Amino acid sequence: MYSNAIKLIIITFQVLLLSGCAGRVALLPGEVPPMHTVSEFSDDENVSRTRDPWEGLNRSMYKFNYEVDRFVLLPVVTGYEKAVPGFARTGVSNFFGNLREIRTFYNCILQAKGKKSLVTLGRFVTNSTIGIGGLFDPATAFGMRREHEDFDRTLESWGVGTGPYLVLPILGPNTVRSAGGFAVDGGVRWAIANAIDPFGGTGAPTEIETGITGLETVDLRYRESFRYYDSDYPFEYYMVRYIFSERRELTTIR
Repeated sequence: MYSNAIKLIIITFQVLLLSGCAGRVALLPGEVPPMHTVSEFSDDENVSRTRDPWEGLNRSMYKFNYEVDRFVLLPVVTGYEKAVPGFARTGVSNFFGNLREIRTFYNCILQAKGKKSLVTLGRFVTNSTIGIGGLFDPATAFGMRREHEDFDRTLESWGVGTGPYLVLPILGPNTVRSAGGFAVDGGVRWAIANAIDPFGGTGAPTEIETGITGLETVDLRYRESFRYYDSDYPFEYYMVRYIFSERRELTTIR
């Protein structure tokens, strides 16, 4: 039902979190010096942890993503915020978050995380029923913690290395392994959607699916606070690469 390209687009911007980073290279009177220097983000130790042999290509893709974000995604998100009430936006986010419980569930099984898989299944059933198709999140109120697993983490648990750093179109910072994980999770989603075929009897399944895909893309960007080049650092590319690596390392220790 979903093309592979569209499935990749809807899983967007989940690793770009920049916080507490402000300042400029040329300081004005009274300004606080930058908290970091370029060497912190590009020295040998950090490069060895996040290999970037395709830096030229990745930089070009980073600029491309900035242009798409600036001229396409952010204007749409701004319109979405103005047109849709806050409670409705929360319901949309809950709905798509509930669908992603399926991805977490089968990856927990593949990683032999029995307890987490049961909690995730409980969340999905609870929110799909009591939560009216996932529009509400009573599972969290019941003490069922949301887990986050994907096939990238599954490959990691199987001992597969990350591979080089890779900036993907729209999706942004990744590694070769995480890009492969996106593809597998997208394929599973496509297979499940085709097996269920929820819109087969509507007479316009393609149009409905395209609309849902677009709404999920907007929701993902709406929930992501990152803005390209808001950091005022001339070496933002290195900073994003470093933070991506650090966040991945921290989420591994769970």
